[in-house]
Amino acid sequence: MASSKKPRSVDLAPAAAKVLADFDLAGKVLVAALSGGLDSVVLLQVLKTLQPQHRFVLRALHVHHGLSPNAERWAKFCTGYCKRLGVPLAVRRVKVARAGKGLEAAARQARYAAFRSVPADVLVLAHHLDDQAETVLMNLLRGAGLRGASGMPGRSRLGGKLLLRPFLGISREGIAACARAHVLEWIEDESNADETLTRNFVRRRLGPLLESRFPRWRESLARAARHFADAELDARALLREFLAAQGLRAPSEAKLVEMLKQLTSGGARTLVEHDGMRLRVYRGKLSIEAGSKIADFTPLAWNGERRLPIPALGGELRLRAARGQGIAPELLGGKSCVIRLRAGGERLQPDARRPRRALKNLFQEAGVPPWERERTPLLFCGDDLVWVPGLGIDARYQTGARGSGMLPEWRKPASKGEKYPV
Repeated sequence: MASSKKPRSVDLAPAAAKVLADFDLAGKVLVAALSGGLDSVVLLQVLKTLQPQHRFVLRALHVHHGLSPNAERWAKFCTGYCKRLGVPLAVRRVKVARAGKGLEAAARQARYAAFRSVPADVLVLAHHLDDQAETVLMNLLRGAGLRGASGMPGRSRLGGKLLLRPFLGISREGIAACARAHVLEWIEDESNADETLTRNFVRRRLGPLLESRFPRWRESLARAARHFADAELDARALLREFLAAQGLRAPSEAKLVEMLKQLTSGGARTLVEHDGMRLRVYRGKLSIEAGSKIADFTPLAWNGERRLPIPALGGELRLRAARGQGIAPELLGGKSCVIRLRAGGERLQPDARRPRRALKNLFQEAGVPPWERERTPLLFCGDDLVWVPGLGIDARYQTGARGSGMLPEWRKPASKGEKYPV
C-alpha cells in the first residue's frame, strides 16, 4: 500500500547543516561512505552543497564487497558520479569472511573495517529514519539490551574518527523526493529484494504490515530509541561514578560502553576486569572483588580443628560448640573428613522434612552467584556431603535438639566480594 507519511522537504541541506554546525570542521577531512544507492548519492550531493559553508575537505569512500556480479559496475558508477561532483573517491576492496556469521553481519564487519582504516577526521554515513526504525525493531526482536534498543547514534566515534549520521531524522521518502528534485541517478542493489536477509524481510514484510495499523511506526521507534539512548547515557554516568567511588581509574569512553554492555547483558557468568578488579552482575547486584590470580585448590583434610585457614579460597573454616544445633560429632563415626570443591552432581538435604536436592538447585534458590559456587568449600565425610556454607548441614549429620554439636562457619574478609544494587 502507499505510505501515508508526507515526504519531508526536498531540501535536506538544512537538516544536515544543523548536525554539522555542532563541530568546527574547517580544514578537516570529511569522508562520505558512497555505495551508489539512493541514500548515499543524496548524502554526497548535500555535503558537496555544504562544503563552502563549513570549509571541510570532502572525499568519498566506496567499499567493494565483491558479493554481487554487478559490483564492478557499481564501483564505476561511483567513480563517474564523484568525478562529476569533483570529489576524490577511494575504492576499497574487502573480503567478506562469514566464519559462522550471517552474510549481513559479515559484510557489515568488512565494511566497518574499511571505514576504520580510511584516513579521515570525520566519517559520514547515510542511514536514515527508516534504517533506524528497522534496526531498533530487529534488535528488539533479537532480545537486545539497552544499547541495542538505542539503535544507531547520530554521532559517535569509530577508530578515532568522528562518525556522523545527519539523515537519521529523514525518511526514505524524503530522501527519494530530494533525489528526484535534483534529477539524480543511483543504482539499485538486487540483494534488496532478497527476503532471506533479515533487514529486507523487516522492510518488505513487517514494515508495510505495521504501517497499515501504525502509520507513524518509524517515528515512534526512532523516538523510543532516543529514550533508550538517554537511559544508556545515564547508566554510563552511574557506572563512571561507581568506579570513581571505588578509587578505580576512569576507563575510556569506548571501554565504558563495552563494560556497560557486558554488565547489562544478563549473562550470569559475565566477567569484566578493570584496574585490577573483577566486576560481575547477578540478579541485579553488582559484585566487585580484587582481580588477583585464582589459586589452585587441592582437597584439604579436616581433623576436627576449630579453626582451619584455607588461603587458596581466601577464608577460614571455623567451628564453635553449640547446643541443639550443628554437626553431631558422634555421627561422623571416625570417617575421614575433607574439604573440597564441587565436582558436579552433589546433593544435600538441609531440611529433614524435604527431599534431598541437587546442590545446583539449592545454590540457585539461595541466590549464590555461579562464580562463588565454584569456590565454595564443601565438607565431606567419606562420600557424604555434610555441610555447605550458606545452605546448611545435611539432615543425616545434624545433632538432636538436646545434643551437643559443632556449628561450622565460613569466614571471608568483609572487604572482598562487595555487592551493590544495580
